[in-house]
Amino acid sequence: MNTTLLDAIKWDANGLVCAIAQDWQTHRVLMVAYMNAEALQQTVETGLAHYYSRSRQKQWQKGEESGHVQKVHGLRLDCDGDAVIMLIEQVGGIACHTGRESCFYRVWDGEQWAVCDAVLKDEMAIYGKTHI
Repeated sequence: MNTTLLDAIKWDANGLVCAIAQDWQTHRVLMVAYMNAEALQQTVETGLAHYYSRSRQKQWQKGEESGHVQKVHGLRLDCDGDAVIMLIEQVGGIACHTGRESCFYRVWDGEQWAVCDAVLKDEMAIYGKTHI
């Protein structure tokens, strides 16, 4: 493992760091997930985003089921070393498991969380199942 890459990270008690996927051209935040050291190393080595699923307790590559991979164009580390931003190209234009461009598809309108982004592809069509 690359110690220069990994030693600057302030890993949490579970060995994870917050990873933000941001479109490399529009700068829209597409999703937030977590990475362990192995995921960060694999991301750098392959040029594709890898994460660690806290719910499934396993490593995964974004798009391994959906085909909506994330090509990494750059990495940034915040001043505290506890958050990584990945500047990515979202293949297929869908980052969210709900079939939307971004996981941040709800906006507070003063009274409620209103859906502001359309579903681009139905979750059943992507995965053959729903996640919730």
